[in-house]
Amino acid sequence: MFQLSNNQSLKEKNTFGITATARYYLIVKSESELYEFFKNNRSAIQLKRLFLGAGSNLLFLDDFNGLVIHPLIGGINLVRENKYQVEVEAGAGVSWDNFVAFCVDKGWHGIENLSLIPGNTGAVPVQNIGAYGVEAGSVISEVKGIDIPSLKDYHYNHKACEFNYRTSLFKEKLKEQFVITSVVFRLSKQPNFKIQYEGLEEKINQYGKTNLQNIRKAIIAIRQSKLPDPAVFGNAGSFFKNPVVSELVANSLKNLYPELPVYSIGHGVVKLAAGWLIDKAGWKGKSVGNAAVHEKQALVLINKGGASGKEIFRLSELIAEDVLQKFNIHLEREVQVIGD
Repeated sequence: MFQLSNNQSLKEKNTFGITATARYYLIVKSESELYEFFKNNRSAIQLKRLFLGAGSNLLFLDDFNGLVIHPLIGGINLVRENKYQVEVEAGAGVSWDNFVAFCVDKGWHGIENLSLIPGNTGAVPVQNIGAYGVEAGSVISEVKGIDIPSLKDYHYNHKACEFNYRTSLFKEKLKEQFVITSVVFRLSKQPNFKIQYEGLEEKINQYGKTNLQNIRKAIIAIRQSKLPDPAVFGNAGSFFKNPVVSELVANSLKNLYPELPVYSIGHGVVKLAAGWLIDKAGWKGKSVGNAAVHEKQALVLINKGGASGKEIFRLSELIAEDVLQKFNIHLEREVQVIGD
């Protein structure tokens, strides 16, 4: 049976720890519960909607005057396999890192570099999460869910998902419309390690030979050394995307700042390290009120305690303005901002 509550506090449901309230808050543990709710509450289809996973990529500026839908659909199922690969389906409510650990234990390759990224599996295709040279979209074969306005179920294959850098069909065209209920991943049984990311191979060597388990250990260790625990300082991981610019723009900046990290992504475009730009602009470790830039990772904004969403948002605005002034580079938020 679905669970519906009114005026639900969201403070414990977002990793920034921001105080906010949802007018209506719906928990469903299956597709049938979602159908049941809207069948009995047809007017709810007209409400403003927010789909919530683990709340690890949200910044609330205000209370949410609408319906928060929290799909806690579990289950991990092997869909098909052959000698070379497997397709495995995970429910939207499955903890992402638990799913990564499950696949690593099974010897399935493809998502080990995405270890310890917070959140639930249903949010993975929305953001097309990525880390250490790997994007989730590269191994997602299908996304399943329900279109709220029509209450029809749809399956989107890889091409239809329109994956791009930190975005997808579900973040753009189907935002607030399509509830993801499960995701199917196509993973390899053959080693295909991606360990070229700076410092990763060296860290893996500390644990022994290069294998799935040691890659996962190394990435967890690196992330824990750089990123604050949300239980200590509320945060949403990387706040900004790495800017994508032309090689011409990057080369001009490299002439001025030879140490600037640049990552080629082909077709005459590259990614710049947003954290480096923020650090070079002098923001690492700097505070504005109860919001601050993490002292070890300039990409991470933190709640030092009692910060409002607007405080953190204002800090991000000041950073973006400064980076634009100093480098003529626009920073785009990776975090989803909720409110005005």
